[in-house]
Amino acid sequence: MLLPLAAVATAALVALHLVGERRGAPALRAAGKLGASAVFLAVGVAAGTEGPFRRAILVALVLSALGDALLLSRRKPLFLGGLVAFLLAHVAYALALWPASRPSALAGGAILVATAQVLGWLWPHAGELRPAVVAYAGVIAAMVWLALGVDRNPIRAGAVLFWLSDLAVARDRFVRPGFVNPLVGLPLYYAAQLLLASAAG
Repeated sequence: MLLPLAAVATAALVALHLVGERRGAPALRAAGKLGASAVFLAVGVAAGTEGPFRRAILVALVLSALGDALLLSRRKPLFLGGLVAFLLAHVAYALALWPASRPSALAGGAILVATAQVLGWLWPHAGELRPAVVAYAGVIAAMVWLALGVDRNPIRAGAVLFWLSDLAVARDRFVRPGFVNPLVGLPLYYAAQLLLASAAG
């Protein structure tokens, strides 16, 4: 029952954020985004904190919420802080998934090819942030690979949705800024976090 309620609350808060984004209203943007992040944190806490798996998932959720707060700004230092927060979140997710994962070489090869294509797309636009982008792409690729090796569909779906949402963030920051990026990316991102948070239960 908790997950459907969380999904409805998240949808409403993401809509609030998007309205604020469209209207150029910082207070609405912040309230919607941080509220939606608070929802997935609540789902993660409700799933429990017993054992290394659940604790690592909760750490990943907290780091993600921090990244959400930092990425409310387009200022470069805060963007870099958000990038680091999400990189560490993916590390925490990977550490949580590692013991239960049986990753396949085929999935690894497909992810490697996809990551190379994404880096080729971003490379001309990333400038001095190229090392950070490469590091981030490598970490999320590893997380997705481990997630696909776990025999739990919410974890697999959550990881893939997270990766897709990050493409929207990268497009907005490096390639073509615009409202379409959060319009597509944020629903994918919050769906991913809810799936990963609920999978800890």
